[in-house]
Amino acid sequence: MTWGVIATGGIAHAVTADMLKAGVQVGAVSSRDVAKAEQFAEKFGIPRAYGDYHELLADPDVTVVYVATPHGQHHEVVLAALDAGKNVLCEKALALTVAQVEEMVDRARTTQLFLMEAMWTRFNPLIRKVVEAVGAGEIGEVRLVRADFGFRHAFDANDRLWAKEAGGGSVLDLGVYPVSLAHLLLGVPGTVHAHGGLAPSGVDADAGILLGYENGAHALLGCSLTADTGAGAAIIGTEGRIDIPEAFYNPTRVLINGVEHTAEDGGYTHQIRSVDDWVAMGFVEHADMTWNDSVEIMRIMETALGQLGVSYADVVR
Repeated sequence: MTWGVIATGGIAHAVTADMLKAGVQVGAVSSRDVAKAEQFAEKFGIPRAYGDYHELLADPDVTVVYVATPHGQHHEVVLAALDAGKNVLCEKALALTVAQVEEMVDRARTTQLFLMEAMWTRFNPLIRKVVEAVGAGEIGEVRLVRADFGFRHAFDANDRLWAKEAGGGSVLDLGVYPVSLAHLLLGVPGTVHAHGGLAPSGVDADAGILLGYENGAHALLGCSLTADTGAGAAIIGTEGRIDIPEAFYNPTRVLINGVEHTAEDGGYTHQIRSVDDWVAMGFVEHADMTWNDSVEIMRIMETALGQLGVSYADVVR
């Protein structure tokens, strides 16, 4: 199969480098600035560069596309890709609203093409080990998931992290990781409570999110673009605990009841190989990051954002 890369920002550079490490074939790249696409293609040895993603989607050799645009463009680009007959791996957060995610999922279901949100954390070998340990009861019943992801990022209304039309804000860009971890281990919460601050551009600058579950378990999650909170996580059960040192979204070591487990940093390679395999086998949905997972995680974030006073309704097409 041949992959196409849509957009040429920092995340596209990192993921494409790991695509090559994973041994997949990358045949095309697109950028609104064709010069950037050409530079990107030269750097990674990609044979074709396009100045418009519609041109890439018309490339008959491309089987699956990786969408690396800002969140605000995901909905438009993913629908166009599916309509063009392409399988899709799209960066997280998958969209700006639950309604957008549901429409994207419905289109994938209708076209019978693969669609997955690129939550690479779920494919990390140590995160898989953590899930196995929890499932085996090694720490008893999980009562608390605690996770943070935050750093200081100077405000600039034109920066994608702060720009509302780009899907900026701490929750969609950073909070998606802690929320996804809690969802992975505890499922859908019964209650969501959020508190945080807003930026002049109308997006959230930081947030503390408390997820409550019917059995009394809870998740304490934080994300910030104004303070360096770090990126560690802990899972605490009735019989023990698991600590995931920074960065929990791509760990190289975890402590399960005090016993250290390590692995080499595989980056995005595990996710890329798995998606490549699943698309090749004809699947349209991945069992480790399902369509329903994406809808449920987006619903948690949308609820939290609403409590913070953030709505993307004015920028959603």
